[in-house]
Amino acid sequence: MSILDYFLFLAVLSIWGILVVNVVLTIAGYVNYLQKVRRPELQLPVKVPFVSIMVPAHNEGIVIVKTLQSLLNFDYPKDRYEIIIINDNSAELLAEVQSLYPHRNLKVINTDKTNGGKGKSNALNIGLKQARGSLISIYDADNTPQRTALRYLVAELMSDQRLAAVIGKFRTRNKNASILTRFINIETLSFQWMAQAGREKLFKLCTIPGTNYVIRRDILEKIGGWDVKALAEDTEISFRVYRMGYRIRFQPLAVTWEQEPQTLDVWFHQRTRWVKGNIYVILKNARLLFTKTGRPIRFDLLYFLSIYFLLMTSLILSDSMFVLSVAGIAHSDLVGFSNILWLMAIITFVISTFVTITTEKGEMTIANLMIIVFMYLVYSQMWLAVAAHGMVGYVREQVFHQQAKWYKTKRYQ
Repeated sequence: MSILDYFLFLAVLSIWGILVVNVVLTIAGYVNYLQKVRRPELQLPVKVPFVSIMVPAHNEGIVIVKTLQSLLNFDYPKDRYEIIIINDNSAELLAEVQSLYPHRNLKVINTDKTNGGKGKSNALNIGLKQARGSLISIYDADNTPQRTALRYLVAELMSDQRLAAVIGKFRTRNKNASILTRFINIETLSFQWMAQAGREKLFKLCTIPGTNYVIRRDILEKIGGWDVKALAEDTEISFRVYRMGYRIRFQPLAVTWEQEPQTLDVWFHQRTRWVKGNIYVILKNARLLFTKTGRPIRFDLLYFLSIYFLLMTSLILSDSMFVLSVAGIAHSDLVGFSNILWLMAIITFVISTFVTITTEKGEMTIANLMIIVFMYLVYSQMWLAVAAHGMVGYVREQVFHQQAKWYKTKRYQ
């Protein structure tokens, strides 16, 4: 075997290893989901805790009214929660909503040039200072949660004192807007919330998403609030919660619908922010990988390292060898073998992904089956470009001591 054969073999082995891990997580997640939807519904305690719902809103005039109407419509006791909008440039519409609901606990915090425009973590820390609740819930400004979402989250959290937070499931509100949103819809079902359920089942690990979750205020204050340097503030705070010895639980019945990017440019910028944010969290915690302190987050650290470094390198090498082989520039004795494994990988990916969407009404269609095949061939390559771009951008910012900028995702009517 040549040196190229060895590299190609390692690349294929790495890709398949990560694929197998994801299949195992999917199976475990499916089992976890079935167990949770069949168990008796949890009830709120007699003494219902007061919840502060915080919504960071930067130029969110297009979507904020619909979001607020959904939050005000929760079936949670009306006198036991407040809504705090940390507002930046959405004042007129917020004033309109306040005039419609003057009797409700709706508070607007208007930022200025001194304390505003510094990202989501900063906005949440500002809101926390004025929050009255013993529990804090976070929703993004583009969310329309179901009426029962907050009640499910709080009931789950109050059922176990070991829990620091409970996270819900998010669905794609505009899934039919474009082929890209169709991709994101399936990605959300398969690789975000189903993977959450799988990691919880096997490792008692869940990562707080950016929205639709509730967390205990005392624990939040104990860990110092949100890290203002973190673009992926959700992953970063999850790691600190676990390192303190607390747990996070996934409740799939608590559902919110959110708006996703409809164009490639918006998607690329948003996902690049995710990549930079996760790289920051990985490097911040990498020194804990094989220490006692880092044991609770070890699987996630290894998983993120594999996804952002090992898988990316392997895919670039595999794709490069395929192109060079077709062009007749390079030759490997393993190309034929690699192509067989590649075909098997597609089949495995399609089957496991399709199984995950069978849990959702209306998603088990031939059209989605074709979308899944297309996702492997196209969407995964798009993610590869995002990962590479995000990594280069992160390195550049560190070398030149540049402040990471929070990219504001475009909203749609």
